[in-house]
Amino acid sequence: MSVPVADPVDDDLWSAIGDPTRRRMLDLLLVDGHGTATTLSQQMSVTRQGVAKHLGVLDRAGLVRATTAGREKLYRVDDAQLARAVAQLSSVGAAWDARLQRIKRIAEAIQRNRQE
Repeated sequence: MSVPVADPVDDDLWSAIGDPTRRRMLDLLLVDGHGTATTLSQQMSVTRQGVAKHLGVLDRAGLVRATTAGREKLYRVDDAQLARAVAQLSSVGAAWDARLQRIKRIAEAIQRNRQE
């Protein structure tokens, strides 16, 4: 039985998602529908400048898209890129589930052989 091979993982995407502050920002943007560095910093214990840097990382990873709103940028989550991240996570999870099942079968076979 072959073990499914996960699709190639986008390291930049996962590096962006890997940070808890950026995940919190994505959560807030998903709930509110949009946000600026100022509005996000008011909801978090991060300075506006810090939020802006995190948003830059999310933007480069394609997870958010910015539009100009007066003097600030208005950020929204890019649904297609987020769906891509979820699909990658599911693929990696399925591959690891298959690997763990194989390890379990091997361990059970070893245990049976010891009992014989």
